[in-house]
Amino acid sequence: MNGTDAAAGAGEQYTVDPAGGERLRRWRMVLGGGEADGTGRALTGRDAAMDAALGALYGGGGEAGSRRPSGARSAGLGGSAPNVARWLGDIRTYFPSSVVQVMQRDAIERLGLAALLLEPEMLEAVEPDVHLVGTLLSLNKAMPETTKETARAVVRKVVEQLEKKLATRTRATLTGALDRSARISRPRHHDIDWNRTIRANLKNYLPEYRTVVPERLIGYGRAAQSVKKEVILCIDQSGSMAASVVYASVFGAVLASMRSIATRLVVFDTAVVDLTDQLDDPVDVLFGTQLGGGTDINRALAYCQSKITRPADTVVVLISDLYEGGIRNEMLKRVAAMKGAGVEFVTLLALSDEGAPAYDREHAAALAALGAPAFACTPDLFPEVMAAALEKRPLPTP
Repeated sequence: MNGTDAAAGAGEQYTVDPAGGERLRRWRMVLGGGEADGTGRALTGRDAAMDAALGALYGGGGEAGSRRPSGARSAGLGGSAPNVARWLGDIRTYFPSSVVQVMQRDAIERLGLAALLLEPEMLEAVEPDVHLVGTLLSLNKAMPETTKETARAVVRKVVEQLEKKLATRTRATLTGALDRSARISRPRHHDIDWNRTIRANLKNYLPEYRTVVPERLIGYGRAAQSVKKEVILCIDQSGSMAASVVYASVFGAVLASMRSIATRLVVFDTAVVDLTDQLDDPVDVLFGTQLGGGTDINRALAYCQSKITRPADTVVVLISDLYEGGIRNEMLKRVAAMKGAGVEFVTLLALSDEGAPAYDREHAAALAALGAPAFACTPDLFPEVMAAALEKRPLPTP
C-alpha cells in the first residue's frame, strides 16, 4: 500500500453519490489537488484534514511552509517532534490501524524520521507494529535512557500481540508432532493410542463379532514430560532481517515454554551471541540483538554445531538471506556434516509476511543440493514447518 492506496481507502466510510460526486471526491484525494488533478473538486472539513495528512507524507516535495499553488498538498513534516506527533495523531484519527502502520513505515523511510523516535512523546503516539519494533531495535544503541522504558513498552505490546496470535496454534501443532514421533509399537495397555491402532487394523475386522482384532498396537512413549527434541534457532541479525528477528524471538519463547523441546536461540552478524538464557522474555531477547553489520554464517553454524549433543533428535533452523561474509565452502561443509550426522536442517530466507527478500541465490542452490532447500516462510506456516522437521518428513514449502 502507498499514498494512493491510503487515499482511496479513506473514502470507504462514505456513501457513494449517484451523481458522481463521491467518485470525484475520491479521485481528488488520490491525485492530491493542484492544477493538474483535473477534478476541479475542493475539499473541506474532514476531507481537507485527511488530504493534509496524506500531503505531509506523499506530497510533491519540499518542506512544509514552502510556496505552492493554492490547494496543493504541503509535503513534509518539518524536523520537529511536535509537528510529527500532531501528524501521528491526525492519521490515527482519520485512517484505520492497518493504513496507519503503512503510513508510519513510509514516513520513517521517506522522510528520515527515525531519529525522532528516540523521543518518548513520539513513541507514545505511534501505532506499534513489527516494522516499528525493527526500527527501534536498530536505534537501540543510540537511544537515550529517558526513552528506553517507553521503547520497551512499545516492543512488549507488539510481542504480546504476536504471542497471543501464534502461541496456541504453535504449541498444539508441535505437541502433536512430538507425540507422533514418540509412538512405540509395543505399548503398555494405558499407553495405547486406540484411534491409530484401530485404523491400522481395520483389515482385521471380524463382522460376525463386530470387532477389530488388533495384530499391531500403536502407542505413545511413556516419557511425555522428558526432552524429546532439541531445536536451535540461528538468526541473522543484519538490518534486512528485522521482521524475521522479531518473529523468531517470539517463536523461540513459545518453543522454550514446551518442556519436551530444548530450545537454543543464537543471533549473529560477524559475531555470535547466545541469547538462550533470556528466552523466558522475548523482549529481553530483542533488546539483546543488534540489527545491522556484516554476516558470518559459517561462524554462527560452527557455534551451533558445537552445541549439538543428540544429532538425530536435533533441528537446526537457519534464518538468513544467505549473503555470506565468511568462508562459503566451510559453511556448506558444516551443513553437510550436520545433515550427515542426522540433524534436520531448515533454511528460511525470511520469517515474516513480506515474502522472500533479496537473497544469495548461489548459496540457496548449494544448500538445496545438500537437501536443505531455502525458502521464505510466513509466521502462520512456521508451526507446520517445525512439525514436519520434528517428524523428519518433507517440509511444507510454499
